[in-house]
Amino acid sequence: MNLLLLGDADVAPDGSVRVTGRRFEHVRRVLAPRAGDSLRVGRRGGLIGTARVLASTGEELTLAPPELTDPPPPRAGIDLLLALPRPKTIRKVLPAAAALGVDRVVLLNAARVEKSYFDTRLLEPEALDALLTLGLEQARDTIAPQVLVRDRFRPFVEDECATLLGATSLRLVCHPPATDPVPVRGEGARVALAIGPEGGWVPFELALLAARDFRPVTLGPRVLRVETAVPALIAALR
Repeated sequence: MNLLLLGDADVAPDGSVRVTGRRFEHVRRVLAPRAGDSLRVGRRGGLIGTARVLASTGEELTLAPPELTDPPPPRAGIDLLLALPRPKTIRKVLPAAAALGVDRVVLLNAARVEKSYFDTRLLEPEALDALLTLGLEQARDTIAPQVLVRDRFRPFVEDECATLLGATSLRLVCHPPATDPVPVRGEGARVALAIGPEGGWVPFELALLAARDFRPVTLGPRVLRVETAVPALIAALR
């Protein structure tokens, strides 16, 4: 944890902060702060700064009102359309997406997605928030990606995709058989990146994405797992 992320429920009426649960246990074990020490903190959706430790008991950390002065890191300008992976992969990909500054993640159905994946409790709002928080804490960020879950591929691409992506200037679909490499992004250009399931996109899905101006690209001859492809593609776009 490189940033103690604070929400509205953590802040008392007098501005002081009380931290309990997982975050408190991490701070207590790893940082072992004493009264008077300063910790790096951020307000969820807001600024980053420091807060002075007032007390640390067996169950709670109390901080003075934070001094929040700095903005979070710049956004990546990337929307990620991700064919819903298996639950253990979701646990890796969503924190990574948050850490890399992705603006939006659409967890999308596809022909080669196991339908049982949509039954996982990881798609519940509290579970999604917990995974995103891990990424924000790692990257010292305060703004989480918006996460949408869509269990019907064609209606999303045909009816919702254009409005959701708006004026996104670069739309790419990662597909190993493609021959074009990931292009250089123009300064300030927004990117929509579609990444398929482990078995890849089927021709029908590629055709629908192509009709919405998604260009097939590849990272090379190696077939990568989703948790490897996501950070590799985002890094290539930078």
